[in-house]
Amino acid sequence: MGSTFFRKLPTPLEIKTMYPVPEAVAQKKKENDEELRKIFTGESDKFAVIIGPCSADNQEAVEDYVGRLAKVQEQVKDKLFIVPRVYTNKPRTTGKGYKGMLHQPDPEKKPDLLQGLITIRQMFLKIMEETGFPLADEMLYPENTRYFSDCLSYVAIGARSVENQQHRLTASGLEIPVGMKNPTSGDLSIMMNSIEAAQSAHSFLYRGWEVQTEGNDLAHAILRGAVNQYGQCIPNYHYEDMVNLYDLYLKKGFANPAVVIDCNHSNSNKKYMEQIRIAKEIMHNRKNSEELKKFVKGLMIESYIVGGSQKVDEHCYGKSITDPCIGWEDTEKLLYTIAEQV
Repeated sequence: MGSTFFRKLPTPLEIKTMYPVPEAVAQKKKENDEELRKIFTGESDKFAVIIGPCSADNQEAVEDYVGRLAKVQEQVKDKLFIVPRVYTNKPRTTGKGYKGMLHQPDPEKKPDLLQGLITIRQMFLKIMEETGFPLADEMLYPENTRYFSDCLSYVAIGARSVENQQHRLTASGLEIPVGMKNPTSGDLSIMMNSIEAAQSAHSFLYRGWEVQTEGNDLAHAILRGAVNQYGQCIPNYHYEDMVNLYDLYLKKGFANPAVVIDCNHSNSNKKYMEQIRIAKEIMHNRKNSEELKKFVKGLMIESYIVGGSQKVDEHCYGKSITDPCIGWEDTEKLLYTIAEQV
C-alpha cells in the first residue's frame, strides 16, 4: 500500500538542455505560432485542422503519417493550416490500459517515464525539423507541460479535465491556443467557466513555485458531444449548437470568440467513419452564416495510416491501438474537400 518514490526525474529545464530545439526550428515554430494566433484572432481567414492519431503509439508510424500530411499541406496552404495531433498521453476512464507514449514508449513493455520523456522529445524535434509543422498535444498532466512547451503550438484540455482548477490555471499561462472541451455531461456552462478562468490572470502553486500568469486570450471552446444518464451519445456539432454557443460567447464577452469542432468521440457516437460526414456538414453550415464562418476556426479529426483500431499485439503498422481512426486515403480526400469549402 502507499506510494514508492523510486526515481527522481530530470526537471523540464534539464530535459530541454539535453534535447534542445535547434535555432532554425525554434524560428519556424515562432512563425507557426503567429500564424495560428492570427487564425484565432480573426486576422487570418485560414481554417485550422487538428488531425492525427488518437494516440501517438509508434514513433516510426507517427513520423510517416505526419510526413504524408506535409505533402497535403503544401497543396492546401492557402486555405488550411494543418496541425498534426501528436497525442502522447491517453486518458483512461478507469485508469487501466495503455496510457500513452509518456508512460510506455513501447506499448508492449513496462512503463518507463524517463524514456517516455526522452522519446517524446526526440519525436517532436524530428517532426518539427523534417516537416516544419506545428504540433498539438493534450494537457493530461499540467505539471508535465513545461517539458514540451517549446515544441507545442496547440493544446487541448479533455472533457474529464476541463473542470480541474490546475488545468485551467496552467492554461492561463500559455501563449498558444488552448482548446477547452465541453465535459462529458455536455454542460456548456462548465466549459465557458473554464475558458473564463484560462483567459484570466492567476497566482498559484506549480512545480514548487509560486507562479503568476497574465491570462491566455487564445483559450477557446471545443465541442465534442456529450453522454446522457443512459450512456447515449448526444452530438453538439449541428448548426443550432454552434449558434447557441456563439450567443453564449457574446453574453460572456470573451476575447477572440472561437470554437473548434471535434468530429469524433460523442459527436460521432464513436463511429469513426462518421467523421467524414460530420466534417462536411460543419463546413456546409459554416458557409451559411457569416458569423459562424468567423466563429468556427477549425476541426479536430482522428486519423492514421490504416483505418480502424487493433489490439496492442496485432502489430498492424499505422493502425491505432486506442480509439479507431479514419485511414490515410479517406484522410487525404477529406482534407481536400475541407479546403474546397473554406
